[in-house]
Amino acid sequence: MNPLRNRFRKEVEKSVVEYTASIPFDKRLYRQDIAGSIAHARMLAKQGIISEKEAELIVMGLASIREEIERGILDLRADLEDIHMNIEARLIEKIWVVGRKLLTARSRNDQIALDMRLFAKEAISDTIEKLIELQKALLDLAEANKDVIMPGYTHLQRAQPVLFAHHLLAYFEMLQRDVERFRDCLKRTDVMSLGSGALAGVPYPIDRAFLAQELGFARVSENSMDAVSDRDFVIEYQAAASLAMMHLSRLAEESVLWASAEFGVVELDEAYATGSSIMPQKKNPDVAELARGKTGRVYGNLLALLTTMKALPLSYNRDMQEDKEGLFDTVDTLLSTLDVFTGMVRTLRVKGEKIRLAAEEGYILATDLADYLVRKGVPFREAHNIVGGLVQYALEKGKTFKELSLSEYQSFSPLFAEDVYSITVESSVRARNILGGTAPEQVKEALTRARKIVRVEDE
Repeated sequence: MNPLRNRFRKEVEKSVVEYTASIPFDKRLYRQDIAGSIAHARMLAKQGIISEKEAELIVMGLASIREEIERGILDLRADLEDIHMNIEARLIEKIWVVGRKLLTARSRNDQIALDMRLFAKEAISDTIEKLIELQKALLDLAEANKDVIMPGYTHLQRAQPVLFAHHLLAYFEMLQRDVERFRDCLKRTDVMSLGSGALAGVPYPIDRAFLAQELGFARVSENSMDAVSDRDFVIEYQAAASLAMMHLSRLAEESVLWASAEFGVVELDEAYATGSSIMPQKKNPDVAELARGKTGRVYGNLLALLTTMKALPLSYNRDMQEDKEGLFDTVDTLLSTLDVFTGMVRTLRVKGEKIRLAAEEGYILATDLADYLVRKGVPFREAHNIVGGLVQYALEKGKTFKELSLSEYQSFSPLFAEDVYSITVESSVRARNILGGTAPEQVKEALTRARKIVRVEDE
């Protein structure tokens, strides 16, 4: 019988048991729950609330239950609702009345808040580690192709030449902001809630600082009602995860485009592509495509929890049981996506010559021609108009800038001279030699700075 039904005359309906039970998913928190219970038992003994012998029995019992769960031999019951009650019931089976003392000075409300914080702390640590691994893969790819020039795009139209490494470093910056967001999230997650009781605190002389130290928390929560009803840290993880997935989805989209026959500037390793069930020639970028799709479910998990929490009165409400499945799914989705993206990037083959040809096609040096006139005293807006006319003329004649004669150039401005032919994609990238620019010197320094950042993050 469920011990929580003692004040009721009727047994709960089977459909209600199934509807309210969280054990199918919160069983994932067994390690965190047992760790919190072991620390709680030791604290109770330290404070003289239970004896040292009783605490020892409880700790031994909990350790054996952890082993049973990991070996898959403990039958977790839906009628006991959640992982807390299942562990408590098994502990009582093992050590009888002593097991009943574990609930002293504790509620399931502060217990689940603790478990979720312990889980989130681990998830944040794992997420940061995997983000850094992807950053390293991007840096390796950038350094291996540091001389490759590609067309940079705006509106998915060729805009100006940039170094391929500069393009990849843009993703490094995005991921670095992700790392910083998760580190910031950790500050607000690293708060110990145990001791808050159901909502009002507990009437026992407990040592919360001892609990925080045992469980590795930086500080203790300061308001019991807030502590049991706060899920900001879960929402914050999901928000940071949504941004990270958005960044990965952008990289996924570019990978799909670059690997297509229309672009054809990179080749995905066969280990990170799939075939077609009907078209033998196909090599599909499914990893990247799935990442784009999975981004939506991560967004959905964030919105679902925000919606759940938006109108809850203080303090704990059962609605908050809905905080777990979305978080678990988001953590699993983000970590697995980071794993496969790291492998995909590490095995990506860049077709440097084809990228360079793409950078030289069309009128990608138009801005450089305008800047050429500016350096000869023409106001930029006027120079812009002159080169716009030149582009239109070249299009009509079916010529590239290289193919235009000097007289054709000078028909648009007498300031054009022979040195106009020295404007190339190489000179274009070299000219942007400012902090944050695509010049080779700047990209080299940016790569050095990025390596230092990941080394510090690794320490």
